[in-house]
Amino acid sequence: MSGGSKRSGLKLSAEEAAHLQRIRDSRTAPWREAQRARILLRYHSGETIAQIARAVGMTRKSVGKWIGKALIMGAAAALKDAYHRPKGPSIGDDAKAWVVHLACSKPKDLGYAAEVWTRSALARHVRTHAVEAGYPSLAKAAKATVQRILAEQPLHPEKIKYYLERRDPDFEIRMREILLVYLDVALQNHAGGALTPVVVTVSVDEKPGLQAIANTAPDLAPVPGEHTSIGRDHEYKRLGTCSILAALDLHNGHVTARVERRHRSREFVGLLKDLDSYYPAECKIRLILDNHSAHISKETQAFLATRPNRFQYVLTPKHGSWLNIVETLFGKMARTFLRKIRVQSWQELRDRILQGIAEINADPVVHRWKKFEALTTDETRVCFSETIY
Repeated sequence: MSGGSKRSGLKLSAEEAAHLQRIRDSRTAPWREAQRARILLRYHSGETIAQIARAVGMTRKSVGKWIGKALIMGAAAALKDAYHRPKGPSIGDDAKAWVVHLACSKPKDLGYAAEVWTRSALARHVRTHAVEAGYPSLAKAAKATVQRILAEQPLHPEKIKYYLERRDPDFEIRMREILLVYLDVALQNHAGGALTPVVVTVSVDEKPGLQAIANTAPDLAPVPGEHTSIGRDHEYKRLGTCSILAALDLHNGHVTARVERRHRSREFVGLLKDLDSYYPAECKIRLILDNHSAHISKETQAFLATRPNRFQYVLTPKHGSWLNIVETLFGKMARTFLRKIRVQSWQELRDRILQGIAEINADPVVHRWKKFEALTTDETRVCFSETIY
């Protein structure tokens, strides 16, 4: 070292030098770390402590402190401050546990009107009852203190995450039945090609409550250089609602659908009649559908009795509509021709929905189920064998 310094030189690997250079040149790294990186790089290049102190605007004692730490513990350790606490924590673990217990309780159970906590309300309750509960260290707890205690868990009592209680004791069994049907369809599609299968599987469901909404003023077309999007008046007029009854063929993607004002047994029977007339008489139509009352009503059963061995029901579990592939079709409709739709009459809405379905049928897409991990039990493997062979 120049100047006869008794300190050893700082040896850095190429990776360590590159890391220090990145910290030195960073605009997001803490200032103290960037400053210490400059000190270490200058010392590594051969500058004396006095020269470094003048260059970085620090005392020689401070510069020597970080260089000494780097020589003892390494350059990476010299960038960070050692953990230190001037005094012990005043809020003990038992006090924190009490705050967490309060956060896991509902405010209404403690005499408040609110359903969920806010940070301010929880902090106010903590301050009010801390001494009474035996935790005087929390008597002046601010909202930030409560926030730090909850963040250690982490815990968010101000949020609600919804779940669905499983109310069907036979959910697993019915789910496997649906998945076995999808597997059977996949095998039929792989083996049958363009031939109509003996058993045609159709996914059926309804999309109710679709609103017919009319503009009260005409839409404004986009104007290049002035208006980049369509202009639409905020006010609108409601013209009623409709229900889409759809049946999705899982073999070729064809959609059989009706648009009705109501969704009753007679409308569902109308869809069954459409399916009956569309498919060859020698085919059995296997329907995947939910437990809606219109599907199992006396009126529907009376119609099914007139067509024995024609329809076969496979019911999804309760609250298991996500197992019905036709939901993907409704999602496609919502993203395409139903998106931001405005009409001048209910009849126009019906016609445009049927036109959109006709466009889907002009270029059909086969909807497939690909997740069969639930079919893992020995009983299911037996069903596999029966289905395949």
